[in-house]
Amino acid sequence: MPFRPSRPSAAPAVLVGLLLATGCTTVGGSSGDRAAPGRELSAAELRAAAVADVDLGPGYTVTLMTPGHGDTGTGAGREAADVPACQPLLDAVAPAASTGASPASPAPGSPYAETDLSVARAADPEGRVYGGLLGYRAGRAAARQAELEELFGPCASFTSAAPAPPAEKPGRKVAIRTRHRLNRQDTPTPEGADSAIGFTLTNESGTAVPAQRAVLVRVGATLAVFATSGAATGPAGAPDERIVRQQVAKLRAAQAGDARAGGAQSKEDQPKRRP
Repeated sequence: MPFRPSRPSAAPAVLVGLLLATGCTTVGGSSGDRAAPGRELSAAELRAAAVADVDLGPGYTVTLMTPGHGDTGTGAGREAADVPACQPLLDAVAPAASTGASPASPAPGSPYAETDLSVARAADPEGRVYGGLLGYRAGRAAARQAELEELFGPCASFTSAAPAPPAEKPGRKVAIRTRHRLNRQDTPTPEGADSAIGFTLTNESGTAVPAQRAVLVRVGATLAVFATSGAATGPAGAPDERIVRQQVAKLRAAQAGDARAGGAQSKEDQPKRRP
């Protein structure tokens, strides 16, 4: 599934996928606060609905990114969990390789469209937030989130392996093994969203313990992932709430048909529904 950033030195770009409990549960508003499920957005509409500098105000800089720009991915470069069921957690914080275009026939349950972005804040140069907007067929976004919720227990601790860096000599390449610790974080559901979950994924393989923190928010048929990376000497901070709130509002407006937020939907770019 999509949702992704890994390795502390790599940009935690968020793509397709997500999530021990600390005793906290997801906090949400009343059902009256939730808007009705919106329509599926085309690839172009999803990109147009990405939060921009003007939505956040002075001091914020948003950069749209090519999906799958991270250091993990499919084939030889992918970081793989030893327990296959935990792979969505790695995918949630480290994007898979991608051409940047939405596949014509995505695999069942996979997003049909994706937009990745990076948000920097002048007041907090180290607090960069990486985001991923993932468009799913009706009902699949909620199902994917439910599947990720079930991983908090089984994947509380797991290991993974990634290929050695390309710079290493062919005869000396040794796979990099990482021990991960998963912890759920109490995460309020933003106004306008349907639900939200949060977690941290910590690398406990060395003396330093770098961590990544992610928040997954569902807005209708779209999953929005926001992630930050902590320094080796400190924890990852929660994604900037302003970024999360503004992105949720823009997605909801686009799904409701607001042309200013979602853009015009061309015939060629409309999501093709399966029979």
